[in-house]
Amino acid sequence: MDPTTSRLILAPSILSADFTRLGEQIALCERAGADWIHVDVMDGDFVPNITVGPMIVEACRRATGLPLDVHLMIEQPERHLEAFAAAGATSITVHVETCPHLHSTLQQIKALGVRAGVTLNPSTPAALIAPVANFADLVLVMTVNPGFGGQSFIPEMLPKVAEIRRMLDSIESRAWLEVDGGIAAETIHLTREAGATAFVAGKAIFHHPSGIADGIRVLRDRLEEQKR
Repeated sequence: MDPTTSRLILAPSILSADFTRLGEQIALCERAGADWIHVDVMDGDFVPNITVGPMIVEACRRATGLPLDVHLMIEQPERHLEAFAAAGATSITVHVETCPHLHSTLQQIKALGVRAGVTLNPSTPAALIAPVANFADLVLVMTVNPGFGGQSFIPEMLPKVAEIRRMLDSIESRAWLEVDGGIAAETIHLTREAGATAFVAGKAIFHHPSGIADGIRVLRDRLEEQKR
């Protein structure tokens, strides 16, 4: 997929949302032009935090018609794929580090009628996704260490994004190349330059001083500037 002509996806991460107003805030994201809603699922084992499960995904599905981009930061994700698919996930992304039978896990996701994504932690080499690159619908590069929102972007991840962009282009893959972690007005254009086509942002949207709509507008403007 040519990164200069592909549609650029902005995916607000509800990890930074006010959960007492979750439906309202998702609706605000949708009205402001968000493309996907990103849901981070953490188990307190693979990462040092516990967040949400299928019930929250189901609540998000009731709140919006936007695609739900579900990122499983959990051990043994294959045990929970069916539950998240049934809850309304549009895509399910699993980690290289938690899937010893990665190709099989991606097959399971696709068999559920859901887009299959694969991701890797900052310290994990890009080469580990090569065996499944032609099978994935989405490749996610973590640009912070997973576990908590609001972390600072790791600039050393930009060469990894570029490496995966070259890998996907070399096999003419149409997979989205997504980035997640520290994505803000100051960093989103850097990942775009490196070849990313989907951008997860939490704090920059939900904690923007002028509100959610302005948070989305600022990020979208930065992406559009980069395309020109």
